[in-house]
Amino acid sequence: MNKIIVISGKQYSGKDTLASILLEKLQGFSRIGIGDAIKIQYAKENNITVEEIIKNKHLYRDGLIKLGDWGRAQNPDYWLNIMSDMDKIIVPDIRVKHEADYFKNKGAFLIRVNSDYENRSKRGMITNDNDKTETELDNYECWNIVIDNNSDFEAFKKRADDVVSSFNLYIS
Repeated sequence: MNKIIVISGKQYSGKDTLASILLEKLQGFSRIGIGDAIKIQYAKENNITVEEIIKNKHLYRDGLIKLGDWGRAQNPDYWLNIMSDMDKIIVPDIRVKHEADYFKNKGAFLIRVNSDYENRSKRGMITNDNDKTETELDNYECWNIVIDNNSDFEAFKKRADDVVSSFNLYIS
């Protein structure tokens, strides 16, 4: 079984922060996001850099969503197949049920990060909050662990320790 950790949550909930913390705690893991594949393709098509997209994500979010949806319309696994058969990866941007189910069926460890709107809006400009990529997993129930990120960074790091413990139990 490949060791795959996937993280879901609304924008600015702390998915990438959790991924960074886990990368420090879990040896040999790499961050590979579905969004990375989409950003690379979008950058090529629009003659910009991935760094520009990352720096000004709110300016490109609509286009990224459209491209992501386009790929999924070609094949529901279009972006997922790019990452298939990898080991020791953290995928910090699961957005829709199909993606969660795909990785669950591959034996991945699924994490949901919850944070309320007020805290998320303090971390960045929230856009497209009603898009299916923000809402489809709100009632998904197949998470291995759900953690809260409504307090400070130190508390969130402690919750990451719980994630590592749960993951280690899951793979043993």
